[in-house]
Amino acid sequence: MVKEIADDLFGKLPNEIICKIISFLPSESALETSLISSMWRGLWNTTLVQRVPTDAAAADAVSEFLSHLDQHDPLGHPRKLQLHFGKRSDLLLATVAANNKLHLEFSTENQEIPRHFGWNLKLNHQRVQTLISHQPSPSTFFVKILYLKSVSSFGNEAISSMIPIFEFLENLKIIECEGLQSLHIESSPRLLSLAIFDCQDLKSLHLKTSKLRSFRYRGFLPQIWTEHHFNLADAMLDFRQGPIHSGFKSTDFDPMLLTIKNAQVLTLSKWTFQDDPKGDCMSRTARS
Repeated sequence: MVKEIADDLFGKLPNEIICKIISFLPSESALETSLISSMWRGLWNTTLVQRVPTDAAAADAVSEFLSHLDQHDPLGHPRKLQLHFGKRSDLLLATVAANNKLHLEFSTENQEIPRHFGWNLKLNHQRVQTLISHQPSPSTFFVKILYLKSVSSFGNEAISSMIPIFEFLENLKIIECEGLQSLHIESSPRLLSLAIFDCQDLKSLHLKTSKLRSFRYRGFLPQIWTEHHFNLADAMLDFRQGPIHSGFKSTDFDPMLLTIKNAQVLTLSKWTFQDDPKGDCMSRTARS
């Protein structure tokens, strides 16, 4: 009974006071408070809703959103941004998670089928002033882990405009990007981990980053071109769906072999090394 009264008294505190109390906790303990009750969970799920007219303005809005986050005061500002942008009513949900992680997930109210597109991501970790028109005040929150989900031809320009924001990016994960046919990633040595999952239209992948320690891929096997050989700590290749096109030759897989040959931990799907009576690239992989 005494405990119930104490809980009731604590639960009656204003949200501002509860958020201030949480700010004194270590980050992991602070995050665990979201499991206490629906009220506490609501504090973490507060969402800022904005509308902007263009893709470029979307980049400004995300930059402004991140600038207000404080590592030492996790609930001092909403952790989620629901951003409506562009003429097609595109929707971006930005969610900040633990360990300097940012999830960016796109959707659109337009029923038009996304077009095929190519993507050139230059992660040079030097903010290009001309791309971001509004420079917010410095923040204690720096994005080190970035998840990009469901980026299509309707959202790729917005993401390209945002890339200069992520100066300290170390881990990039690209997931379920419909219509993405070619992907070029150029990065400084800061990028250490790259994962690409279920981008089913991807035909070519060009990597120009020198210090990757982890590379994980799941989907159809595209043409892969790497400009550096890595000493990977971890590699995972899941090409069980086969090549993206029927004209794939054994030599097309050679750049990937050079990339994974020194991996400390290597995970391959069965299809990648099974025998192929036609002499396709996978039987070559097995011999290598």
